[in-house]
Amino acid sequence: MTPRSLVLPSVLALAFQFTLSPRMAWADEDVRDSRGGRQEESDLHEARPPLWTLGNQVRVRPFLATSPGGYSVVQIRKAYGFDKLSATGAGQTIAIVDAYGSTTLQNDLNNFCIAMGIPSTTLGIYYPQGKPRTADSGWALETALDVQWAHAIAPGAKIVVVIAKSASISNLLGAVDYAVKNLGAKQVSMSWGAAEFSGETSYDSHFNKSGVSFFAASGDNGSGVIWPAASPYVVAVGGTTLSLDVNGLASEVAWSGSGGGVSAYETKPTYQSGWQATTKRTVPDVSYNANPSTGFPVYISNYGGSTGWITVGGTSAGAPQWAALQALVNSSRTSALNGALTAIYSVAGTAYSADFYDITVGNNGGYTTTLSYDYVTGLGSPNAAALVPSLTAK
Repeated sequence: MTPRSLVLPSVLALAFQFTLSPRMAWADEDVRDSRGGRQEESDLHEARPPLWTLGNQVRVRPFLATSPGGYSVVQIRKAYGFDKLSATGAGQTIAIVDAYGSTTLQNDLNNFCIAMGIPSTTLGIYYPQGKPRTADSGWALETALDVQWAHAIAPGAKIVVVIAKSASISNLLGAVDYAVKNLGAKQVSMSWGAAEFSGETSYDSHFNKSGVSFFAASGDNGSGVIWPAASPYVVAVGGTTLSLDVNGLASEVAWSGSGGGVSAYETKPTYQSGWQATTKRTVPDVSYNANPSTGFPVYISNYGGSTGWITVGGTSAGAPQWAALQALVNSSRTSALNGALTAIYSVAGTAYSADFYDITVGNNGGYTTTLSYDYVTGLGSPNAAALVPSLTAK
């Protein structure tokens, strides 16, 4: 495909971010619990969802609309070529892993589907560590976004939601393990991340699972790297600004919030050879619409005391939709794809202009887009009509 490009809009709508700041600690710190025992490093880090909402900047009671804004399911499916595919994800399980969750997920999905004119599905909701004692509106919105838009892209797939009892990395990884080992998910969406830490490589084994593909948001604060997106076993999803004309045709530039750069701790994986010149893992790998000004409508109940629609952006919107794309791939194969990242870079090496939309305009504050791979949008956004068949054939 030819590169998507446009002129950045001169005025962007206001947006705000839910900041669930990670607690920072390092592996060489001798941190002990109240009984004098050494704590696991993963217990000392807390993840946050890279999530932006379109509306006013009041965090307690954001504006909820009575009808959906942003882009519809039909518009997104057309923009990325999903409308040209017959695959629905049937026979596949997509795991959505988040913290705290939402007690209204099924009802909210039903309302989303009614408004979008698509059939709903029955969710599987699991609390492997027990139900959280407290609720969190930011994570509730993140979970609703992930569920609704994963279903929009792969309506035939089974969606299981695995809820960690807190946003600690330890609990979230426990939920990831449960999704794979107990539920058999072959594609796992992780719309969260925390700052890199020196011991992160010891936790990468959670994602090194045969036949399972993991997807994570690359972050929403511009240049910089977060984990688990930095893991060499995780597809890191960056962000773009997607603009559609009256005919639904798309143009696309980098979103300034797209996380990306060079990992401080992860070594360069083989699949990135020939794509970047450092000795370290670089992110993102791919991208998807993330600007809240061109965002995704989400239906949510009892959000800040209100129920209705909110337009959401952030790289966390792309992770579940890339996981859904992978479900389309696996539903067309006799066995689940093993090594999603190796396959993605491989098909990019042979059919880049057909399988990806190269994003060549924009920056994330520290890096600028270039032809082919860059530290803002990775390989670019998917042309699913070509990419899904290419990955199916691997």
